[in-house]
Amino acid sequence: MDEYIKLLKKEPILRRLSLIQLIAYFGAWFSNVAIYTLLVQLDVSAFTIALVASFHFLPGVLQAPISGVLIDKISPKKLMLSLVVLEIISTFCLLLVTSSALLWLLFVLVFIRMGSASFYFTIEMSLLPKILEGKSLQYANEIHSIIWSLSYTLGMAMSGFLVYKLGVSIAFIVDGFLFILAFSLLYKLDLHIEFEKAQESFVKTFKEGLVYIRSNKKVLHLIIIHASVGFTVFDALVTLMAKHLYSEYLAIPLTLGLIHATRALALVLGPILLGKWINSSRLGYLFLMQGLGIIVWGSFIENIYLSLLGAFVSGFSTTTLWSYTYTLIQKHTEKKFYGRVVAYNDMVFLFTGAMSSLLVGVLIESSWKIQSVLYLLGSAFFMMSLYYIYVRKVYHV
Repeated sequence: MDEYIKLLKKEPILRRLSLIQLIAYFGAWFSNVAIYTLLVQLDVSAFTIALVASFHFLPGVLQAPISGVLIDKISPKKLMLSLVVLEIISTFCLLLVTSSALLWLLFVLVFIRMGSASFYFTIEMSLLPKILEGKSLQYANEIHSIIWSLSYTLGMAMSGFLVYKLGVSIAFIVDGFLFILAFSLLYKLDLHIEFEKAQESFVKTFKEGLVYIRSNKKVLHLIIIHASVGFTVFDALVTLMAKHLYSEYLAIPLTLGLIHATRALALVLGPILLGKWINSSRLGYLFLMQGLGIIVWGSFIENIYLSLLGAFVSGFSTTTLWSYTYTLIQKHTEKKFYGRVVAYNDMVFLFTGAMSSLLVGVLIESSWKIQSVLYLLGSAFFMMSLYYIYVRKVYHV
């Protein structure tokens, strides 16, 4: 923790970006509980819930080829401010969704909102290697993931209580004003970062990025390895748990907030305790820990109290796994290609998250038990451990 504090004190740009990130992420997760509570209130199917969850990731997949080029051709601050404006507008417009007849509008707004958020994230992650390197870059990635987890914890927990007490609409209004605050802080930020604008045409810049990744097998494999963390996207599963397993014990918004907050607490503590331990030779073990944690959760879900323990165990390795694999990609990418490589990496990661969410919906609709779905997702990380060991041996990661 001391290393994180020292880095934030030393790097004013990182400090301001982190504050903006904390506010924006808190708002995003704050209204997320409201969105899933609204879906349960409208009594939609398990597949519809899973489809909405996938829409949190699909925009990043579809826009990545464009966003990667734009990052390397347009000033980052202009892009970031425009994206926050889109988040403000789409968040307030969620107030218009009041019936199942307007589900189409919910899909559109979630798509715009999350597309803007993922684009903003990609810009920020492409900036970090330009101002930091080595261990500082790893710490910055860990700070980013801790902020994400902390926002997730507080946002989900507080939103669960607020939605239960005051309703869905209030959460959307609070969220909108949080994005306005984030815009104000970003507008005042003096962002002096070296910007090497790509001079080639849009199409040529796009193709050049693809050729670079295809020819750099190490980066390609690391992108696939990082994408596996997308299997830990549990929004749809947690919503279905709250609806089918725990609704007789707690109100659904409270259950959503409690489970997400418990898991996210582990996401915050994980990198604090594992940050100094993790290195390239131990990463394979971390994949095993992640898989085992998810399987333990699956074994505990019948009991709401043990399920909270399982949620904690399943989240303990996730943040470190995400941040360290991201650091490896940044470390092995040439500076000229940061924007495009980060965008394509996010595209694969978000595609994995979207497909994981849709898979959950399909399996549940096909009469799979939630427990069995968790066992399947946990087993995937055992396979990724073997895959990483192979990549490390062949490509000397």
